[in-house]
Amino acid sequence: MDRSSPTTLPTAVQIGGLRIEPNLVLAPMEGVTDLSFRRMVRHIGGVGLTCTEFVPSAALHRGDNKFTRMVEFDADERPISIQLYGKDPEEMAAGARVVQELGADICDINMGCPSKKVCNNSGGSALMREPELVRDIVRAVVAAVDIPVTVKMRSGFDAENRNAPEIAWIAQEEGAQWVAIHWRTREDKYKGERAVDKIAETKAKLSIPVLANGDVIDIESARAMFEDTGCDGLLIGRGAIRNPWLPLQISQWQQGLPITVVNAEERERVMLAYFDSISAVFGRSEKGALGRFKMLANQYSRGLPAGVQFKKKVLHSLSGEEAREHVAEYFEKLRRHEQGERAVFEGYKAKEWVRKKKTG
Repeated sequence: MDRSSPTTLPTAVQIGGLRIEPNLVLAPMEGVTDLSFRRMVRHIGGVGLTCTEFVPSAALHRGDNKFTRMVEFDADERPISIQLYGKDPEEMAAGARVVQELGADICDINMGCPSKKVCNNSGGSALMREPELVRDIVRAVVAAVDIPVTVKMRSGFDAENRNAPEIAWIAQEEGAQWVAIHWRTREDKYKGERAVDKIAETKAKLSIPVLANGDVIDIESARAMFEDTGCDGLLIGRGAIRNPWLPLQISQWQQGLPITVVNAEERERVMLAYFDSISAVFGRSEKGALGRFKMLANQYSRGLPAGVQFKKKVLHSLSGEEAREHVAEYFEKLRRHEQGERAVFEGYKAKEWVRKKKTG
């Protein structure tokens, strides 16, 4: 395959009556893909589908306000997928019915979360060890709703049990309309050496679309994932935290269009718009909004000139006002740096910060 041209690669995915175009999905991420983050990425462009944070099916079925708020979406956020996790087929089916009632376009089943909390309750990637339970869950969820059901999983639970092709086959046979596979195992968590063979094997085995996930951080890694796996589309996760323009840039590459170059002014605008949005969501809880903003800054600053120093300044901020001051200071310098002032960041550093020990 010609690595210099994307023209032979897929650009859309069809499931049921839904056409996902571009075939780039903002992956569900705990503590990240809330309404404000999804809104930020959507407004930039390039995603064909957005996904909420995962929520427990039982709590959603009970009407727990915390989790109901977590799956809220904008009226124009279409198509939208809500992701559920759990281990009880009946509870998962009940949660899926709520997902449909809320107006979501897709109900996604989480079999990929590696967190200890979720896995200890036999949800998330722990399901990779229980193929019969997977069969029961997918069958129950598909029977409960009319909207498409999809499944997100890892390549396996650990290096000795990389059984994604088998689990994906079960999901397909029980009515799932696509599967998305992260090349890491649960044991890998967020590390591990890239091994996409199980995604490629699943694609060759299944007739439904297979999407690929894991370390898609730029155009070259997107190209490599398409070519190395034959996948039908990509899920973009942490790469979109670091660079919210990534889906747009990959989409532009797919279409042979000029690639957007992001300058300091645009970076600052988007960062502050996110802070405004998340502050409105958290209301009086400045601590909650500041925490989410720090999460974004931690990734957003990577690879930028003096990005480490900027990150430290934001992470050590004690108030939203202080964080905004650091943003204004940094991006003013970055604009000057882009204009040729290479020494503008000399002496720019975060103050030493030492956590005070508790006494008494």
